[in-house]
Amino acid sequence: MNLRVVEKEDLPLFAEWWNNLEVAGEYVPLRQDRRTEIEKRCDDPNSENKFFIMEKKDGSKIGFVGHFPTAEKLLEIGFVLIPSERGKGYCTEAAKIMVDYLFLSRDVVRIQAQADTRNITSQKVLESSDFKREGVVRNKLGSRGEELLNPLPEAQLSKFLKEAKKVLVPELNYTSQFANLLRARLGIDAISLAKTEGLPFTPDEILRKIEEVA
Repeated sequence: MNLRVVEKEDLPLFAEWWNNLEVAGEYVPLRQDRRTEIEKRCDDPNSENKFFIMEKKDGSKIGFVGHFPTAEKLLEIGFVLIPSERGKGYCTEAAKIMVDYLFLSRDVVRIQAQADTRNITSQKVLESSDFKREGVVRNKLGSRGEELLNPLPEAQLSKFLKEAKKVLVPELNYTSQFANLLRARLGIDAISLAKTEGLPFTPDEILRKIEEVA
């Protein structure tokens, strides 16, 4: 398995992976960026965020690994692998290559990574790559699931939402998770607008739904 810098020809596939929830995995923070924004970010020579394609010996592209600065002389890495290639050791190999590369080529004193507490597979990848567990980040915003919705600010939400005539919940998942949570925990008759294509909502899509339920 080889790592190489994301090139212009990789950008359409990279953008597709970036916005695909199945590829990104259930523990990665929700992100829906326009393809042009993703391509600009990857193509910027001055950006300190760098991404590398994971490529098998037969040339097939199976994921990406990236690094970005979090403080002076401190870098953080992350990795994404397509579902069909998981459990074969590719992420561990990529993480080891990336760590060696960064210590040899950058003036850094520390390289770190984060994994959701429920993501046992990523934790094992990092441990196999000689990372050491240091602690658990509490109440971190941005991730899906418990870290964002637990504890749910029920009092504040209930006061705000009960003043609304109708509550529309656009969300990028198949099962309308947040709308169902509002119904169960707050008794709010939330109207769901779900989308699963891996693309962000357009203003027109939301406007049409508003007009439909108004």
